[in-house]
Amino acid sequence: MANNEKLTLETTKGNVVIELRPDLAPKHVERIKQLVTEGFYDGIVFHRVIDGFMAQTGCPHGTGTGGSSYPNLPAEFTSEPHVRGTASMARAQNPNSANSQFFICFDDARFLDKNYTVWGKVIEGMENVDKIKKGEPVQNPDKIVKATVG
Repeated sequence: MANNEKLTLETTKGNVVIELRPDLAPKHVERIKQLVTEGFYDGIVFHRVIDGFMAQTGCPHGTGTGGSSYPNLPAEFTSEPHVRGTASMARAQNPNSANSQFFICFDDARFLDKNYTVWGKVIEGMENVDKIKKGEPVQNPDKIVKATVG
C-alpha cells in the first residue's frame, strides 16, 4: 500500500488510520484526499453515532445537512462488504448525492452493501472509533481534530 493511500484521523478519542481504496472508489478517494488537503475535516464532529452500527462525520454544520462546496459524486457502488471497520460515504436518498460525509461501521451492516460507496477500511485505531460518543444527535460530540493523508 502506497503511503498516500492512508488517511489518519486524529480524533478526540485517539488516532484512526484508514487504508484508502481507490481500486473500489477512485472518485470518492480523490475527493476525500482533496478535502483533507484543504483542511475541510479538521474540527468536524461525529454528529450521528449509533451503537452497534456506525459513526458518521463530515458535515461542516455538525448536523448531517451539509457538504463541501464541490458537486456531489456519482455513486461507485461495489460488492465490498460493510463490516466492522469499513469506511463508506453517507448520502441522501439520491444514490448520486455523496459529497463529504462518511461513516465508519462498528459492526456488520451488510444491508448497506451495493447501496453505499465503500472507500476504505480502518487498519489501526478501531478501538478509538469504538470510544466515540454515541447519540443522534450527539451531545458534546467527539470530533476530528486533524485529518492527514500520507
